[in-house]
Amino acid sequence: MSRFFPYEETRLYHNRFNFSVCQPGSAGPLARPFGAGRRPRTTRRQTIRQHTWRWTAACALAAAALLWFLHSQLAARRFDWSLLTGGIAGLRWNWLAVSLIPIFGTYYGRALRWAVFLKPMKPRPSIAKLTSATVMGFTAITLFGRPGEFVRPYLIAKKEQVPVSSQFAAWLLERIFDLLMALLVFAFALARVRSSELAASPRLEWVLATGGRFVGVACLAILAVLLSFRHLSGPIHARISAGLRLLPEHRFQKLGRILSTFVDGIAAARSDGALFLIFIYSLAEWLLIAAAYWSLAQSFPATSKFTIVDVLIFLGFVSFGAAVQIPGIGGGMQVMAVLVLTELFGMRLELATAFAFLLWFITFVAIVPVGLILALKEGLDWRSALAGARRIGGEVAP
Repeated sequence: MSRFFPYEETRLYHNRFNFSVCQPGSAGPLARPFGAGRRPRTTRRQTIRQHTWRWTAACALAAAALLWFLHSQLAARRFDWSLLTGGIAGLRWNWLAVSLIPIFGTYYGRALRWAVFLKPMKPRPSIAKLTSATVMGFTAITLFGRPGEFVRPYLIAKKEQVPVSSQFAAWLLERIFDLLMALLVFAFALARVRSSELAASPRLEWVLATGGRFVGVACLAILAVLLSFRHLSGPIHARISAGLRLLPEHRFQKLGRILSTFVDGIAAARSDGALFLIFIYSLAEWLLIAAAYWSLAQSFPATSKFTIVDVLIFLGFVSFGAAVQIPGIGGGMQVMAVLVLTELFGMRLELATAFAFLLWFITFVAIVPVGLILALKEGLDWRSALAGARRIGGEVAP
């Protein structure tokens, strides 16, 4: 055989079954052990889980720092922590657990309503996929704040395989209907406060004085926009686009994308049946929110005597405070909750703070463990989801 092949080639041929040449320290071209020098590959799912736990740890540290800051600030103002802890110690845990049922039900209700938004593009969307995307989307809002706002429409677009811009249109339409329902609840709260024996403090006079006019104008404006775009979307779109051309080019491009996104979203509400379902689901969602507020009030000793009307008044003011900035006070659900409980219902600041904390925990934090479990199960990469949502959200958001 060596007459036809060089010695080295025949040696390699005969050694192809000699595994001793693969041992460390042996000579020859196969001396390096198999896999030596290679970095072990980490699967994509393992990498995603590592990122998820990093985000969770970072958020936990941020929450701990925030609690320490609040403790130091309130201690400097002689905040009675014993009164706060006493209020929490007297909780009725069965009612606290009951309040979770309607809150979790709102996520399913939002998925049902979003399915109506999807029907022009996908007649039979998956409610299970929409529910999981909704839960993970609200988890992102709690963990990351404003940057997580657009994670939910981004995930829905990926799961249902529809254009992402169309889901930002659905998100915008959802916000409009939620705002309309919040204004109606606030209008009810204003009417009941004026006809009841509750005496508003001077700090709430601005809300009572301007709230009625604000609600009336806002509701009429929302209904006018919905009805106009529902029946005359083409001509209105053309006229507004022509008017926007007077703006600088970059402003025109961004506002033009927002307008086109809104017109696409309105397409889901053009049929009478779809509009009826959207209103029914929106009403059901806010009834569930009211049920959660009432159950939470029953769990807290200082609010256990609240009636359904008291809860609706509280819900109306809190919804209003979450939507606007009040002069001298600011905005946000927790701030308005403390203000209404202390200035309208005469509750001590410590007890009002404890109840506002419970409200924040039930409505925002309670869903986080469920969202993180779903994210780990589905292998969600939070970094990629946030990047995608931020990128596309920057194209359509003001």
